[in-house]
Amino acid sequence: MPHGRTDPPHHLTSLGPPTPPPGGDGGPLTFGVEEEFLLLNPETGRPAALAPLVISDAAPAADGTLTEEITRFQLEAATPVCRSADQAHRHLAGARHALADAAERLGLGLVAVGCAPHGAPAALPLTDRPRYQRIGNRFGALVESYTVCGCHVHVGMPDLSTALAVSNHLRPHLPTLLALSANSPFYQGRDTGHASWRNVLWSRLPSAGPPPMYRTIDDYHHAVDALLSGGAALDQGMVYWFIRPAPRLPTLEIRVADVAATAEEALLLALLVRGLAATALQAVADDRPAAEVPDQVLRLALWRAAHDGLEGNGLETATGALTPARALLDSTFKAAQPGLDATGDTVVVAGLIDRLLRCGSGAHRQRAAHARDGRLSDVTALLVEQTRTPLPA
Repeated sequence: MPHGRTDPPHHLTSLGPPTPPPGGDGGPLTFGVEEEFLLLNPETGRPAALAPLVISDAAPAADGTLTEEITRFQLEAATPVCRSADQAHRHLAGARHALADAAERLGLGLVAVGCAPHGAPAALPLTDRPRYQRIGNRFGALVESYTVCGCHVHVGMPDLSTALAVSNHLRPHLPTLLALSANSPFYQGRDTGHASWRNVLWSRLPSAGPPPMYRTIDDYHHAVDALLSGGAALDQGMVYWFIRPAPRLPTLEIRVADVAATAEEALLLALLVRGLAATALQAVADDRPAAEVPDQVLRLALWRAAHDGLEGNGLETATGALTPARALLDSTFKAAQPGLDATGDTVVVAGLIDRLLRCGSGAHRQRAAHARDGRLSDVTALLVEQTRTPLPA
């Protein structure tokens, strides 16, 4: 997304009210979505290391920006900066169609899945970029954690202070956003017992996980400096908190989710995130404090969301009580509703939630496909098909 970024001076030490207007001209918050995909051999279900060829073929027809990822069987599509649900959906669906068509011409399948059902090869085909090679050399076998695919939502922010204050307000909703998107139950040829195995793999990285609570801007800088000086991150781009101020972009990036099974589910996630962020901005302006969820409670709630997904129970972060994940989704929807009302997206989001609950989460649909005959090939066929087709109405 074509933003620039300049971090504010370090002498700013408090999280004050936001600098209006966050939409840039008094309009709605701008947002964008990055989706990571895998290339699979549809016959074997194994990853296929041909991403550069697919990107080259798809680029003329793609709606947005296509880039390589750390391995040659992954790729990413990023929307331009968006202002409306219709605009975002058009870009999301357009990029998926362009990439799926290009993959098909090479005899491959483009799949939106959190991790490859058959797992990653032992010798990873790293993309030939110096930074990726440095990551491979530094982190050894942990590089397997990079072979996963997520959906990252960016929301425009006026400054770092505001972004950190909004991050504080969004922390309690991270488990619900993960459960909503859970789309990776299979790995190494078996059901992992988790709806999002991607989250388990990704959370092994020393710089990943929920963000800290911030009292001041210096809190943020100290936390980043600790990761860099301790060797957990090579640079600021490797600060993999599930909410972070995006490097080089004037946005807050929410990166807790599995890649969405369909473009409509990606849109649902993006609109919910923008609604939550807009509501949080008003809370910051009104000087209303964010709920302080202890790190250990938030980590437990995230694990429970990764385990159960949308079809089981989640942890209510305020009380610690096990609660049906669908009830927690309803609470998150209500929390986002002031922001959704402001952009006219309430009915759209409510309709998408209803469609998702009728179909079941991405993890649920994969398990249903596998249960018919116990074959992972049926899961692969489902993934190839639904990556480019709409979520059923």
